[in-house]
Amino acid sequence: MSVNGQAKKKPVSVVDYSYVRKYTGPIKAVICDWAGTTIDYGSRAPIIAFLALFKSHDIDVTEVQAREPMGTEKSVHIRRMLAMPAISDKWQKIKGRPATEEDVQTLYKEFLPLQLASIRDCGDLIPGWLETVDELRGQGIKLGANTGYNTEMFAQVAEVARNAGYEADANVCATEVSQGRPYPYMAQAVMEKLGVLEVQACIKVDDTETGIEEGLNAGMWTVAVALSGNANGLSHEQWSALSADAQATVAEKSRRQMALSGAHYVIDSVADLSAVIADINAKLAAGVQP
Repeated sequence: MSVNGQAKKKPVSVVDYSYVRKYTGPIKAVICDWAGTTIDYGSRAPIIAFLALFKSHDIDVTEVQAREPMGTEKSVHIRRMLAMPAISDKWQKIKGRPATEEDVQTLYKEFLPLQLASIRDCGDLIPGWLETVDELRGQGIKLGANTGYNTEMFAQVAEVARNAGYEADANVCATEVSQGRPYPYMAQAVMEKLGVLEVQACIKVDDTETGIEEGLNAGMWTVAVALSGNANGLSHEQWSALSADAQATVAEKSRRQMALSGAHYVIDSVADLSAVIADINAKLAAGVQP
């Protein structure tokens, strides 16, 4: 068809084009978990508290059982432990009935003083973290944090960390959002507190699979720590006391476990974080996204 002797042009449809917007700047924020990531080598404080909690009800639980829900908000953690068949059967035998939601809330209240005490006893920073903090802040990177602890527990963690020389720029607890890990809301709330716009400019660092899933769900780069946290489970003193062969065996198992989390990177501890950030910055500059 023509108009005044000229062919009529077909209008260009917007569906003929797809535009991709890529962030190519550097990392702006690193959001770390606390226990097992920046403080408390082996993430011992929660485990000590959970073992003592169930022992007070004449129920012996294993460290493996206590660690399985690690990274979740603590009442969720208790609920998941009570749902484990082995623990559920013991509860039924001792109490004469299945565990209820009221039991969960009662246990949570009993858990609080146990957790506060163990936080104080397991408050050493992860070796090399303070040096890493200096490097990251030297690059203008903001340091956020989040945790499965509630605000009262976090206050204890923050005090212990502050006395050791570290204070995060912002923190969000699982009890401050509608859903904790693996939902992304804590990580996103930390972004908001830090004033960071681009999720691609953020890294989530965690020692649990649930924490890595949180970062992935938020669209961030994710870094799993293998030796300082839940996958290893040994205190720094226990780890240092192992023979070289035993350390190699534990390290291989822990690295493999955290690799299966789907994290973009797996490192032994936050002491190794600077090299990862340099690699991510190079990828971002080349247009690679998390």
